[in-house]
Amino acid sequence: MSILETIADGLAKEALALEEELDDPEFVDKVAKQIGSSSPTTEEAFKTAVRMRRAERNAQRFMAQLRDRKAGT
Repeated sequence: MSILETIADGLAKEALALEEELDDPEFVDKVAKQIGSSSPTTEEAFKTAVRMRRAERNAQRFMAQLRDRKAGT
């Protein structure tokens, strides 16, 4: 992983956790705007990392539901 990806992913993990903790669905967008004010490149990497982490979370939840359904039958 490049330093850009490492930084963006770390920020994405923390922002997603805080978004949930603060119950603020716009929190990630606020962070992205703040990052973009000093580095548009980092902002894009951050947004990509957020999308990837959300996709992973959604896929994990979906697979867990399927496992639970199978276990329940």
